[in-house]
Amino acid sequence: MKNSGGIPFKGTEEQKQQLLKVINDLRDTSGCLMPIMQAAQDIYGYLPYEVQKIISDELGIPVEKVYGVATFYAQFNLNPKGENTVSVCLGTACYVKGSGLVFEEIEKQLGIADGECTSDGKFSLDTCRCVGACGLAPVMLVNDDVYGKVTPDQVKGILDKYK
Repeated sequence: MKNSGGIPFKGTEEQKQQLLKVINDLRDTSGCLMPIMQAAQDIYGYLPYEVQKIISDELGIPVEKVYGVATFYAQFNLNPKGENTVSVCLGTACYVKGSGLVFEEIEKQLGIADGECTSDGKFSLDTCRCVGACGLAPVMLVNDDVYGKVTPDQVKGILDKYK
């Protein structure tokens, strides 16, 4: 399993009790795994191994099954998200215009890879495909802010706005 970028799991007893209630409410429902995992992600913000293990133990299914569902569906996150979510479009138009180099510069500036979160919890980094702003390629997003025609030398200045 991919680790959480060095950030230790900080689940609370209250969160665990919320999850156990959801599991107990849904356990006898056909196809309950997905709604339970969705609720778990709503509760914790992501699905770390510890949460997957609770679901596995409570439902009496292998943790590998929970992990398989978590990694198959893009809606699930195995790593925590930072206060600021940075995304880089790697769709065709953006990639052809240099978004790969922009992404590499962001990785360098933040010291994390795709899907990871900085150890201080300030930033998480994700790639995405086509955000519908092809005329602005290459595109970088920070939270809901869209930056177009980004070059690698602009990355540090953009990220500094969110520190």
